[in-house]
Amino acid sequence: MTQLSKVAEVVTTRSPQAPASPPARKHRRRTATRIWRARSLYIMLALPLLWFAIYRYGPMYGLIVAFKDYNLGLGILGSPWADPWYKYFEQFFTSQYFTQLLTNTFLISLYKIVWGTSTSILLALLLNECRLSWLRRWVQTLSYMPHFLSWVIIFGIALALLSPSTGLVNRWIEELGGTPIGFLTSTEWFRTVLVASDAWKDLGWGAIIYLAAIVGIDPGLYEAARVDGAGRLRQIWHITLPGIRNVIILLFVLKLGSLLEAGFEHVYVFYNVQVYPVADIIDTWVFRTGLEDLNFSLAAAVGMFKSLVGLSLVLLANRLARRWDGQLW
Repeated sequence: MTQLSKVAEVVTTRSPQAPASPPARKHRRRTATRIWRARSLYIMLALPLLWFAIYRYGPMYGLIVAFKDYNLGLGILGSPWADPWYKYFEQFFTSQYFTQLLTNTFLISLYKIVWGTSTSILLALLLNECRLSWLRRWVQTLSYMPHFLSWVIIFGIALALLSPSTGLVNRWIEELGGTPIGFLTSTEWFRTVLVASDAWKDLGWGAIIYLAAIVGIDPGLYEAARVDGAGRLRQIWHITLPGIRNVIILLFVLKLGSLLEAGFEHVYVFYNVQVYPVADIIDTWVFRTGLEDLNFSLAAAVGMFKSLVGLSLVLLANRLARRWDGQLW
């Protein structure tokens, strides 16, 4: 009898035992057990997922409006297809305002990201170095309160400070012998007002995240640095900032995806006809020409263009962030 036939005979004559559960079945059972134990967490997670499905992924069906001559009476499915299919994209790209809109949107959004991030990091560092706990609590509370104010209220505050006739700042300028400045109607000052008001509004709110990241740094690193004779500035530069580097990169990648947003509510409340050359962004132009004139196809085309650009920027930023271990995935 050959060796192969002996093996076959052993296999065929082996008495059936209670076989152990296959690995795949064990894995499924363990997974089901873990899910059942954490069922309350999954139930809590179901509501946010349902919200995203309804309000984020569901409306994507309406993107076909960008490729149709949309008519309110006919609806999305009944409206005829645009001829050519890129009709409204071409209408936006060939508009005489395209370059101006893209430039304004990019610059305003970039200024907001740079100044908003840098001021929040600076405030977080100052609060972390403050040794008076009561002062730290008061400053932190007062600094993030403006985050809960609407842009209409912020505009009222800006008008009270910067109005050419009754503004507090212009009164000081007049008392010093200067000429009142129309901050809200000047093409030279309007972007500065926008960026400054945005940075002030979210100053404390953004600092909360960086403070949380600073708390997670190992205190032993600071003790070792003090033993080596490092002062506070050296500790901030060599320990604190590198310790929150990944958080900074992560938030930068997330903000880069909304580079073409620039804050519609903010700009729409603050701007006026006199500052259109430096303040009119893509969203405000779409609101006027796309929604007020009921040109929904144009509005949908511009929205799709912004989404594709944002996705491309996030992918590019994430690829670059891998060099500093701050990528999202």
